Amino acid sequence: MPFPSAPKDRDRPWVMRTYAGHSSPAESNALYRRNLAKGQTGLSVAFDLPTQTGYDPDDELAAGEVGKVGVPVAHLGDMRALFDGIPLDEMNTSMTINATAMWLLALYQAVAEEHGHDVSRLAGTTQNDIIKEYLSRGTYVFPPGPSMRLITDMVAYTVTAMPRWNPINICSYHLQEAGATPVQEIAYALSTAVAVLDSVRDSGQIPQERFGEVVARISFFVNAGVRFVEEMCKMRAFTQLWDELTRDRYGVQDPGLRRFRYGVQVNSLGLTEAQPENNVQRIVLEMLAVTLSRDARARAVQLPAWNEALGLPRPWDQQWSLRLQQVLAYETDLLEYDDLFTGSVVVERKVAELVEGARGEMARVAELGGAVAAVESGYMKGRLVASLAERRRRMESGEDVVVGVNRFETSEPNPLLADLDTAIQTVDPAVEDAAAEAVRRWRAERDPEPVRAALDRLRAAAGTSENLMAATLGCARAGVTTGEWAGVLREVFGEYRAPTGVAAAAGGEADATLEGVRERVRATGEELGGRLRLLVGKPGLDGHSNGAEQIAVRARDAGFEVVYQGIRLTPQQIVSAAVEEDVHVVGLSVLSGSHLQVVPAVLRGLREAGLDDVPVVVGGIVPDGDARRLREAGVARVFTPKDFALTDIMGQIVDVVREAHDLDQRAPAPA
Repeated sequence: MPFPSAPKDRDRPWVMRTYAGHSSPAESNALYRRNLAKGQTGLSVAFDLPTQTGYDPDDELAAGEVGKVGVPVAHLGDMRALFDGIPLDEMNTSMTINATAMWLLALYQAVAEEHGHDVSRLAGTTQNDIIKEYLSRGTYVFPPGPSMRLITDMVAYTVTAMPRWNPINICSYHLQEAGATPVQEIAYALSTAVAVLDSVRDSGQIPQERFGEVVARISFFVNAGVRFVEEMCKMRAFTQLWDELTRDRYGVQDPGLRRFRYGVQVNSLGLTEAQPENNVQRIVLEMLAVTLSRDARARAVQLPAWNEALGLPRPWDQQWSLRLQQVLAYETDLLEYDDLFTGSVVVERKVAELVEGARGEMARVAELGGAVAAVESGYMKGRLVASLAERRRRMESGEDVVVGVNRFETSEPNPLLADLDTAIQTVDPAVEDAAAEAVRRWRAERDPEPVRAALDRLRAAAGTSENLMAATLGCARAGVTTGEWAGVLREVFGEYRAPTGVAAAAGGEADATLEGVRERVRATGEELGGRLRLLVGKPGLDGHSNGAEQIAVRARDAGFEVVYQGIRLTPQQIVSAAVEEDVHVVGLSVLSGSHLQVVPAVLRGLREAGLDDVPVVVGGIVPDGDARRLREAGVARVFTPKDFALTDIMGQIVDVVREAHDLDQRAPAPA
């Protein structure tokens, strides 16, 4: 299928992408080809959770996760299939990958070399911001120190060998999803940039006279929420602070090297399951916030699909998002004028307010020892959990209006949802078995000696200060798998569990509804002989813990004793915790689509442990058909994004406990 020729620079205001990848490399390759033929001008690769966290498809922890939120890439053969027939030397490829970013870049380079491309001409981005993984998405693997070393080595390597590549995309997008205010989003992202740049500078791998080239290759990936003016001002504040920081702290005198370069995805978690057609106008308004201001315009834009709160978007849904960008770029007069907001008193005042607030929060992070120390102490995570709790309080109270959710809820029948089973993309369960069999076949058919030698070299280099990119490239070319590469580094660096932030998050003031639930929690506990205990569990590799953390905070405020051990637990670990803590109810949070695999595994484990009387509730992005299947399997309640009232959820959890113990639902009555 021929791809359209690249437009002239003046005709292309930004790189247009849709974030895509699912099922298998071959399926994703076909999707990329179709999107490019429709006028998409760059690729944004979504990897599945096993790939992001360094596991092969046949690993125990990969169960239920293969091909769900992205494409599985276990070795060089998968990367070949993913980009088959796509001219990498003409692409601008963004890869959303963090803990294993060095590994995926090595595979990408190896495929480009096989195609005969000049590696120095490759253009694209690896996200590679590990700080925000400890704070939001949870796809970290190693402790902060070794993780920063991997980033530092990649930056040093690409500046010399791949000068058009952005080795890190400092990502405030997920910070906003995790609760960050605009001030926190700016401050924590720039504090992360300081940590990375200081690490590269102090490593001695780049001469001081070339440090401007390092600064020039740092890019950002931001979130654009629906508060249009505030979001636009946020980007102007980002631009101002970045220019000051790189000039004053790092001595970069060339304004071109100091330019704030950013891409954006508009706010996916702000999309609603209720009346999802409203998401289209949300997406358009959020896109305008980062395109109207010429002096702070995004360099790349990718839009979610209208139905992402329901499940995996179909190709048609992604096409709709691409067309939104194209109409704005090619039909409107957006590009014909200088910056529309220069001289605006309102904008200048708001930007100054954000700049002042961000400077203050950056100073607090610096006093703690910088971004890495603020992660290890739990400071930043606690601040985000508290901010998100306040945001949810405003939404539940109606102080913040969400159309179709907490106001204007009546709706005509939605023709877009007439057939729910076809309104989203589904991943064939056979995909996981096929990927597991394929990786076993790959291991069996490769030459074992080069693999052993490459892994030995990686292990030895990891124990020194040597740049790890050369050893990683050797592993890629030898046929090492994702799990094997990460496994060696786990041996050397160890693994890490980040603070959850729940303990540091202060509860809000209780209203009458919460007081009523507290009384029911207290009285039910007395009837059962002790305080009610809720285990909040995150089974599998899904690291999006925002919802689980908010449930834990509200349950604590409602009087439950909460057991929450963080992310990335096997079903057996969750069952063991339920036994050890003698809990009354288990709540499982799953957003990755693996609910039909991991939830039944927990149910079986509880039965085998003799905990038949411990009910299980589930929350996450669960289509209606899957929710029915979970209830048939024994799940007591299923909560989805439309169930936004957390206090009401707490009340239903009390109901579940009383039902499980045959207690009268009418007593005790709320006080």
